[in-house]
Amino acid sequence: MSVSTQPARPLYRTPSIFRDFPHLVAAESTRHGGVSPAPFDSLNLGLNTDDTPENVAENRRRFWQALSIDPTRVAASYQIHGNEVLTVCQPGDYQGFDALITCTPGIALAVTIADCTPVLIYDSARKAIGAIHAGWRGTVGGIVAKTVAQMSREFGTDPTDCFAYIGTCIDECSFEVGDEVAEHFSEQHKYFNQRAGKFYVDLKKANYDQLKGAGLADSNIQLSLHSTALDVADYFSHRLEKGKTGRMLACISMVENG
Repeated sequence: MSVSTQPARPLYRTPSIFRDFPHLVAAESTRHGGVSPAPFDSLNLGLNTDDTPENVAENRRRFWQALSIDPTRVAASYQIHGNEVLTVCQPGDYQGFDALITCTPGIALAVTIADCTPVLIYDSARKAIGAIHAGWRGTVGGIVAKTVAQMSREFGTDPTDCFAYIGTCIDECSFEVGDEVAEHFSEQHKYFNQRAGKFYVDLKKANYDQLKGAGLADSNIQLSLHSTALDVADYFSHRLEKGKTGRMLACISMVENG
C-alpha cells in the first residue's frame, strides 16, 4: 500500500500509483485555481450547487484543459449514494449510478465528491478503468467490490492486474455517525468515542478492505494522505462547511492510441 505526496495548492493532484502508465490520465481536483467566490471558493466543479452555472462552467473548462481532456468525452452520472454500476460505451451524462466502468479509450470517467470516497481503478492487462463514488451507503452496499466484479464480467478483468487509488474523503476522526449508520459497519471499520458518545467510521479502510477482498494486491492500492475535513483549505467538505461549499471531481481516462 503506497501513499501520495505532491506540492501544496495545485489545481489537481495525480495519484502516483498510476505513474507507470503514461497512456493513463487520472486526477483528483482541489479547491484551488477557479473563479467561484466564497463559500464555493474557488474551483467548484459541482453542477448541483448554489454557485452560478457560469462559474462552474469556467472552473470545469480550466480543470479539463489542465488535464488535456476534451469535455465532450467525459462520462458522469447524477449520483444517488447507491451502489449501481454502469458500463459506459459513450461519453455523456447519466442518471442514478455511483460507479462507471469502460474499456473504451478516450472516454474520461468522472465522479463528484465533497466528503464521500472516490476510488479509481485501472486494469493494466485488459485496459479497462473504473471510477467510483463511495458514500457510506454505497460502501455498505459493497460498491467497490461490485465494480471490480462487473469489470471481471464485462472485460475479463483479473483483480491481480488492477491498480487502485482511494482518494481524498472525510477522515475517520471527523466522520461521526449515529447508531443507525454505525450498525451497518463492521468493528474494524468503526470505533466508539467515549467522550463524544458517538461512533466514528473509517471509509478509506472500509473501501480498502473491499479492494483487498476483491483480489487486488496491497502494493497496488494507494490511499490519499489528505482529508476533506482536516484539509478544508485544499478540499471541499460538505459536512464541515454545513453543505454550503463546492464539489471536487475525481477522474480517469485512457488516452486514445495510448
